[in-house]
Order: sequence, then C-alpha cells, then structure tokens
Amino acid sequence: MVSIRVAAAQINTTVGDIRGNVDLINEYINYAIRMDADIVAFPELTVPGYPPEDLVWRRDYIKANQYALNEIAKTSKNILSIIGFISSENGSLYNSAAGLFNGKKIFTYKKINLPNYGVFDEKRYFEPGNECVVIKYLETTLGVNICEDLWENPGPSETQASRGAQLIININSSPYEIEKHQKRIDLLTSMSKRNKCFSLYVNQVGGQDELVFDGGNMLSNPNGELIASTSTFEESLLLADIDMNEVAQSRSNSTTKTSGNGNAKPFAIPKKIASIEKDSADLKQKIGLRPTTVIKTNKLENIYKALILGTRDYVYKTGFSQVFIGVSGGIDSALVAVIAMDAIGPQNVVAVSMPSRYSSQSSVTDTEILCKKIGVRLITLSIERAHSAFESILSDTFKDTESGSTEENIQSRIRGSLIMALANKFNCLVLTTGNKSEMATGYATLYGDMAGAFGVIKDVPKTLVYELAEHRNSIGPGAPIPDNILKKEPSAELKPNQKDSDTLPPYNQLDRIIDYYVEQRMEPNTIVQTELKKPDGVTRETIDKIVKLIDLNEYKRRQSPPGIKITGLSFGRDRRLPLATKW
Repeated sequence: MVSIRVAAAQINTTVGDIRGNVDLINEYINYAIRMDADIVAFPELTVPGYPPEDLVWRRDYIKANQYALNEIAKTSKNILSIIGFISSENGSLYNSAAGLFNGKKIFTYKKINLPNYGVFDEKRYFEPGNECVVIKYLETTLGVNICEDLWENPGPSETQASRGAQLIININSSPYEIEKHQKRIDLLTSMSKRNKCFSLYVNQVGGQDELVFDGGNMLSNPNGELIASTSTFEESLLLADIDMNEVAQSRSNSTTKTSGNGNAKPFAIPKKIASIEKDSADLKQKIGLRPTTVIKTNKLENIYKALILGTRDYVYKTGFSQVFIGVSGGIDSALVAVIAMDAIGPQNVVAVSMPSRYSSQSSVTDTEILCKKIGVRLITLSIERAHSAFESILSDTFKDTESGSTEENIQSRIRGSLIMALANKFNCLVLTTGNKSEMATGYATLYGDMAGAFGVIKDVPKTLVYELAEHRNSIGPGAPIPDNILKKEPSAELKPNQKDSDTLPPYNQLDRIIDYYVEQRMEPNTIVQTELKKPDGVTRETIDKIVKLIDLNEYKRRQSPPGIKITGLSFGRDRRLPLATKW
C-alpha cells in the first residue's frame, strides 16, 4: 500500500467575492501540485464565502458559485481537490463539498447535520443531505464530510469508516471562541481513535463581520494522536504524508469494530462508489513529509490575534483603509488604539481626543504619551464650547429639574457627533471602544460613545481588557500602553471625581455575574447560591441589580455597532431578548 500526501488549505476568503475566492483557491491548488500533493482540501463554503446569510436567496449568487467550480476543476490537474460550495437540486439548496479531478466533478457531498444554535442558522437556508460519500483513490478509501458532521457521534464519519474509509476529511468554517481549539483537537483525535483512521481537519481563517475564523488545520492518526497542525490566525498549507498501512495495522489489532463500536447510523452510501483513477506513475512512495511539531497556542495570545485579525479584515473587506478612534486616556480606548495600530499600521490610525471641563490633566497627558509611543496621529478637539451651547439651549426646558445622567451624556453625544463628522469627511471608519461589561449593563451612551462602525472589544469583559493590555505590553517592542493608564481607576469623567465604581460593582465581581447569567445561562437563584460559597461573594441585591440591568439594556445593544465575537456566547448573534417583555 502506498502513502498519500495530503494538503489542507487554510485560506482567508470573503463572502460574495467569488472571483477573488476562486483566484485564491487556484493559487493554493497550484501550490499543492508543486508540493506533489495527491489531495488538497479547502474550507466549508469556500467558494461563496462563509457565512453567506441571506445572499443565498440570490439566484445569480448561487449560479456564480456553481460556475466557479468549472474553473477550479480545470486547475485540479492530477490532484483531488475538495471544495466547499452551495449546490442546488429541485429548488433546494445544500451546503456541499465537491471532489474535483482533471477537469471533472467526481462527487458531491451534502452536509447532513445542519447546526442551528448560537451564531449558526443553517436550517434557515439549507436542506440536509442524506448520503455519505466514500471514494476510492490511490488504493485508498476516503470519506468526506462537513463541519457539524464531525460533532455527532455516531455520525457520518462512523458510517464512512464502516464502509472502509481510511482517511476522513472534514472541511469547516468554525469561528474562533476562547479555548475552542482544544475542543476541536479532542473531537478529532477521539473520532480517529474510535474509527481507527486518519482524520484531516480543514478550517478557514480570517474575519467576516462579527466572526473571526482561526484556522488550525490538523491531522490525527488511527491511534488518536495529533501528528500535524498549522499555526492559527494566518493563511497556510498543511502538508503531510500518511501511510495507510497504519490504518490496516490499527484495525487488525483492534478488538472493536471500526464503526464506533458498531453504532454507525444507517446513513445511505451511494450505490456506485466514486473511483478516481490516477496515473500509475504517481503511485509512488512519498518521501515521508511530516511536520515535526504540533503547534501549541496561548490563550491571551490567541484572543489578541483574533482581535487584530477581526479588525483588519473588517476594515479592508468593507473597502476602507483608515480608522478614527476616540481616545480618552482610559484603558479601553488605549487597547483599541494599539489593536488598530497592530492591525492596519499606525499610519492608518487617527486618534481623536475630545476633552471636557471634567477631563483630568493626567487623562490628556496619558493620551498624548500613548499616541506618541504607538506612532499614530492625534487630533485634539475641546468640546467646551459645544457643551456650553447645549446647556444654554436646554436651560429653560431643564430648569427646576435635578441634574443627572442626562446632562452627563450630552458630553458623550457631542463627542459622538464630532468623531462621526470626521469619519464622514475623510471617508474613514470609526472604531468604538466599549467593552462587554459596559454593553451588558448599559454603561454606555446611545449616539455618544456607542457611535461608530465596529466594536473591537465589544465581547471583551473589562477584566480581560486589562489582561490583554498587560499581554500586549509584555510582547514588545516596548510597552505601548502607558503604565499610568493601566493603574488608574476607571472613570467616564462626565462629572467631578466620577468613578465607574460609583455606579457599578467591582469589575471582577461584575464580570463574574455577567459570565454566570449570559454565557452560562444560570438562573438568578443559582447565581446567588454559587456566590454564597465565595469569600468575596456578591449579595443577592447586587445580583438582582446586575441581572435587571442586563435585561433592560437589550434595546441599547440592538443599536450598537457589530463587534468581534470571542466568547462562547456574545450579545447579538448568540443572545437575543425581546425588547417589550414583562418577564
């Protein structure tokens, strides 16, 4: 039995850019050919881009993605190319994978398990397939399936293994979440071990709206060991030689059946198994190419890379090149400014300082130091004249009322108007600086600091903001975020001596309750019982207050700009509450 050289293309496509996606796919097919690969696999829906959402209702979009396969097939000379695309049949659409070889489409696999949770709503668009694909190629039996198919046990992989599949290729568009990559590793290796086969995992990389895809292509062997992987958050091509003798040996030594201990679901197998004939001259022993290391990653490093990639791709894929950021001398705007600098270069970032009568001198100075350290242009626009004008205009109407948050928020709305005027004038995007803790509790001003195009740290809790700032300072060069910004007590500076702690509980406690209620979906009573066991446990009164704030401020979050998702359950795509409710 010969060995097979497999290639897994970790590429950054764009939804709707079918021409650009085809060019990128062909570039990587040619790369794989030059590297003497026998198979090259691409991510899920790689031709139309993922997620296509309601673009799938466009017939011209569907046809263009299907026509593109013909061009890709012409490039697939003497190499089996597995390509994600949208197929159609009898008026139904399918999330599919095509096998292309020497100008022809050899097979089509239609995704069987359609996810319909969190950010996924594939049942809105696609019909499920009902046939597992098994292919004969180079004296080897292959199985191909798509993303969610891997997560079901028993699932299509078990059926394919029961019909002899020695290598199962799973193509994905799996978005990044904190520590999700390890779950994928565990899933892939357990499936390989269970079915005594090689498993190739292929994922896309890049930002698409709120989602960031981290890639992380990998290969596991029949013993359930990860034997090759790629770096995350960058384009790459995984290359490895696999010896199918390992499968035969593993299965002969096994005391269990190859189909999940006999639990393979009765998915249909096509009556005619596709068989691909390759020139006999290509049936040769490969040189034994195999990466020597499995890439290991760090939690904070991955989060930071996700924020950089998500920001860069959103700016560029929406057709912009420069951004404006309102900077206050606080930790949130400092971190966003540094992320933007890392994402698109300091020359494309403009910081806007808009001090008021309540802005401390240290905040003004810290802003200047930050911008000088990271090399971005700083524009300073005092809002005093505008603030006084608003007060004068409203004075008669507001007389005999107590001053409060309404008056404070005027300052924020002036700033929002100014920075949007700059963005409109110079055709740039505004990056907002609000974090998840603020989005959760409504500690933000509609049409003020919430004004903008993209929320870089929208899904980053305040405590994590500090961790990421410390991480960025630790990796150099230098420490871009001034020490004073890291140490000062958070404040909106909308009134004298104001501090966040005047309104909110300590952020370590607040973020903990947000995590319980939002991400873990705990009931308030369960949160109370959990907190009673902690030395710094939060009182029921405070828990009830936080829960109420989270629920009441859904209307604000509906009007906030899109932002990068990094947690398991973000506001917006993952969590949606009715605005008018008595519950």
